[in-house]
Amino acid sequence: DNSPEFIPKCRTCRRQAREQSGEGDHHEGLSSDEELTPTEVDEFQKSRDNVLEDSRKIFEDVHADFCDIRKILLKFQEWKEKLPDSYCDAYISFCLPKLLNPLIRVQLISWNPLEQNFTELEEMPWFRAIEEFSDAENVSESK
Repeated sequence: DNSPEFIPKCRTCRRQAREQSGEGDHHEGLSSDEELTPTEVDEFQKSRDNVLEDSRKIFEDVHADFCDIRKILLKFQEWKEKLPDSYCDAYISFCLPKLLNPLIRVQLISWNPLEQNFTELEEMPWFRAIEEFSDAENVSESK
């Protein structure tokens, strides 16, 4: 029950339980509902490690030219320069987000913006490759 009357009763009960058990590490205003037990933390870490290990294997059987965003974009740039009419007729600008989505998602699996030493999106290699490709595309369109 999440009714307004229920919430203060729960807080009062938890506060009384902390006072009786002598727990002194609680900070007023922080919710104990969100605290994880050491077992839960270990399970989460194991699960996270398994996901990260599996993600490293996703593209291991793919040729390097087709799992590197920069190389893929270079192929599209060559296509655009050599056969601009065909490139335009294929609506590549609409296809690229769907094509690059799985590659970017794999690279973002371990990214956590809540960590202290996280990498900004703009600093990631895939972001820079797309940015360079977009800049090159805008220059060629202006010509």
